[in-house]
Formats: sequence, structure tokens, C-alpha cells
Amino acid sequence: MPDYKSLRPVLPILICVSLVLSLAMGLRQSLGIFLQPLTRDIGISVAQFTIAIAVQNLTWGVLQPISGAWASRMGFRITMLLGASCYVVGLILLATAQGLTGVILGAGVAIGAAMSCTGSAISLAVAARSVAPGIRLLVLGFVSAAGSLGALLAAPIGQALTQGYGWRVGAASFVVIALLMLPAAWVAGRVDRLPVPPTPGGIEQTGRAALGSALRHSSFLVLTLAYFVCGMQLIFLSTHLPSYLEICGMDPMLSAKALGVIGGFNVLGSLFFGWAGTRYNKLMLLGGIYIARSIALGWYFMSSPTPASTLLFAAIMGFLWLGVVPLIFGWIGETFGVRWQAMLGGVAFMSHQIGSFTGAFGGGLIYDLSGSYNAAWQIGVGVGLLAGMVQVGFAWSRPRPPLPPAAVAA
Repeated sequence: MPDYKSLRPVLPILICVSLVLSLAMGLRQSLGIFLQPLTRDIGISVAQFTIAIAVQNLTWGVLQPISGAWASRMGFRITMLLGASCYVVGLILLATAQGLTGVILGAGVAIGAAMSCTGSAISLAVAARSVAPGIRLLVLGFVSAAGSLGALLAAPIGQALTQGYGWRVGAASFVVIALLMLPAAWVAGRVDRLPVPPTPGGIEQTGRAALGSALRHSSFLVLTLAYFVCGMQLIFLSTHLPSYLEICGMDPMLSAKALGVIGGFNVLGSLFFGWAGTRYNKLMLLGGIYIARSIALGWYFMSSPTPASTLLFAAIMGFLWLGVVPLIFGWIGETFGVRWQAMLGGVAFMSHQIGSFTGAFGGGLIYDLSGSYNAAWQIGVGVGLLAGMVQVGFAWSRPRPPLPPAAVAA
């Protein structure tokens, strides 16, 4: 029987790390609401704006393994505080940008670096270290779910202020919201005082040895490659859906509502897959998510959007959006332990972010070249179905992945 009473001493840590993740993800996912007004105001193209989002995702991905290793060595508190501070600076640069350089430095480099210190890899590593193995996956599901709530706050506030007072005021409101991450990061940093749970097999590894074990693990490699497609699909959607709806003549507020619905259903999806991962093969569930997402993308973009179909699509995608996170990080912690979970999760996430770069920039480039998003969503559906089937097929053929070398040696 899971020991839920053990949660009581670490509740402040879990609540505050959930707040950090919620604000970091929510603000980032809502940047697309500034796409059309910002590009018109400062005279840049849609593709140029998406260069900044692509740079953000690439910066996040490249720095994530480094930030994870840094947090494991130097502490989570300093890592998250640096990330929160960088987030505030990035939003200030975006709100005051006069051209492409300011947008790339703010929304791209600074926020990308901030996300590597405040996003899922760090936040879920904090949560995993705080609780016992018996309830770890359920807690990861709850923290991932809480990480979805930020979009419910940020997107409507940013859209309303942008419509009423201009995009710069909307971006300035994001600065104020981001300041809340600083005290939350300080409290969540109490996790540094907790003992580190033992690794599988009882053998402590260096960071290099843990990385070597993961890179020789075939299930980890397949999971990492499939994660590329996850990033490509989701960042294409969060970046370009507001622009797509405006092109189709929809009310601009509909995009904010859709992003909010995605955030709300993220909660349900994270909770469900956190629970399901304790009972079913995590890698099979991942493949099923990728296939279901691709089917939903194809259905929505093959039909003419309406407010009802857009919100239904947002609900479906929201349910499938962050459900991958507790499954991936739960599997990594279960297989390799939590000592280097942030670093190994960062390695997998780097693949996700290369996919995000492709989805954000590739979608904007295709739109500028063809005047349509048709080729972009068709590519997203095709590679998503392929990745999902490969993940399911591999998980089916290897229902019990081999233990890492350290555990075998033990």
C-alpha cells in the first residue's frame, strides 16, 4: 500500500516546484498569442518570429543535460533561481524589442536557457527525489498536471491585455507573472537537504557512467528518438495555431481559449497517464499517445475549423500533451535511479527540443514559402504515426527492458 503520509513533510517542496513548472510552461506556451500583433508592429515576418521560438527550443534542448548535471552536483535551488531570473530578463527583452534581435535574445536565447533550469527535467527530478518509489509515478503525474495550469492563467490575461492595450502590455504582464517563480524556486530548493535515494542495484555511478549506461540501453534510445516527434508536433501547434485561426477568420480570442483548454486537459491527461503508468507498460502507452495525437491532428486540419471543433481538438490534444512526461521520467527513474535523472531526462529532452526547433521554424518556413500550413501538418501527422508505431512495436517485442549495466553487475 503506498505510504501517502510520507508526503506531508515534502508538500511545500512539491507545491512550489509545481508552481515553478506551471508558470514556466504556461508563459512559454502562450507566446504564440503575440505572433501576429508583434510581427506587424516591429516589421518582421512570421518565419522570423518562429526563428526565435526555434532558437528557444534548441537552446533549451542543448542546455538541458548540462543544467541537469549541474543541478545534481551543485543543487536544485541555485539552478532554479538562476532559471527564474533568466526568465524574467528574457520577457523584459521581448516586451521592449524593437526588431528581430531583441525577439531572438528575449524569447529565444534567454527563455530557452531559463526553461532548461525550470522545465520538466529539473522539476520532475525534484519531485522524484522527494518521494518514495511506491508513489513516485503518481506524484510525477500530479506535478506534471500542475505544470499545465499556467496556460490557464497566462494565455487569457496576455490575450486580453494585448487586445485592449497592445502586445507590449501583454508581454509586460508576463514579466509580473514570472516574478512569482523566484520565491517558489527558493522553497522548492529545500530538496537539496534530502538524502538521495539509492540507484537500482545499489551501485553509485558517476554522471559519465550513468550516461554510458543509458546510451547502451536500446529502450532508452528508441524512447529518445520518438521524443523528437513529440516536440515537433506540439511546438508546431502551440506556435502556429493562433496564426492559423486568424488566417481562417476566427476570433483572435479563440486561440487563447484553445491554449487554455489545452492547459486544462493537460491536467487530466497527466493524472491519467501517471496512474496508467503504474499498471501498464510505459513505453506502450507512449507509442499510443503519439499515434492518437497524429490522428487528431489529421482530423482537425483536414476540416474547416469552427469554434466548437477547435475547442474539441484542443481538449483532445491537451489530454495527450503532457501525458508523456510522467511516463518518460518515471521510466528513466525506475530504470536508472534518480541520482542522475535530471541529466538523463535532459538527454532525452534534447531530442524533443530538436524536434521542437523543426516544428516551430519549419512550420513558419513552409507557411512563408507556400502561404499555407498544409504541408506542415501533413508532415507532422506522417512522422507521428511512424514514431508511434515504432515505439509500440519495440515495446511489444521487449516487454521487460534489460537492466542497466550497473544493476546487472550488482
